[in-house]
Amino acid sequence: MADNSAIEWTDATWNPVTGCTKVSRGCDHCYAERFAERWRGIPGHPYEQGFDLRLWKSRLDQPAQWRRPRMIFVNSMGDLFHKSISDGFIDQVFTQMEAVDRHIYQVLTKRSLRMRDYLKGRYANHTAPPHIWCGVSVEDHRVCSRIRHLSMAPASVRFLSLEPLLGPLPAMDLEGISWVIVGGESGPHARPLQPEWVRQIRDQCAAAAVPFFFKQWGGHTPKAGGRLLEGVEYNGMPPLPQFLVGSGHSFPALASRG
Repeated sequence: MADNSAIEWTDATWNPVTGCTKVSRGCDHCYAERFAERWRGIPGHPYEQGFDLRLWKSRLDQPAQWRRPRMIFVNSMGDLFHKSISDGFIDQVFTQMEAVDRHIYQVLTKRSLRMRDYLKGRYANHTAPPHIWCGVSVEDHRVCSRIRHLSMAPASVRFLSLEPLLGPLPAMDLEGISWVIVGGESGPHARPLQPEWVRQIRDQCAAAAVPFFFKQWGGHTPKAGGRLLEGVEYNGMPPLPQFLVGSGHSFPALASRG
């Protein structure tokens, strides 16, 4: 877990699962794998097992220990909907998120079909609570089916993380999408992000009235290229869930957007 996350669109990370396996081009240079494998074989380290899949029951109650409300990125170091994770364990994660509702949870996956089916099963006659935001990662046109799967999921807030963006996405269907994040790849093998790809997405979001967040150009390090697009910093985010409006809660990631 990490409070005060360096990720611009969240406040903290919560990893009841660590480790994953690759499913598409966006996974090729995975930052989480690169970080975790540095510690493989070091006894007692949380990543002693490297990036092998591991479930952490001891971390399930972490959100309850954080008294100040936060935006929490769920599973920054893995994928909650990996095929080797049981529905029973996913149930425990969702039960925690439902119970500790002073936080906003940002659940992001590349396993869009499984997330869709899980949400349909858990919320058969309604939608997921509005403080649980559900999103999919999309890196190029070959995996745009993830957007369609997300649109079919009974989520109150649906978001797209187009990072690392590896190609143009000129004709996305943004119906029912609440937020779009765009970012370039970072690390020693970062693939370049073309400005025209970002402009196309920004303009689609503007036309569909969807908040647009430009996270980074990327490069050797996440901050290397900055995050200005044509001299502008784009910090769009969805509004607070209605039941939190006027509650006195403040969320640093929202407050910093100005």
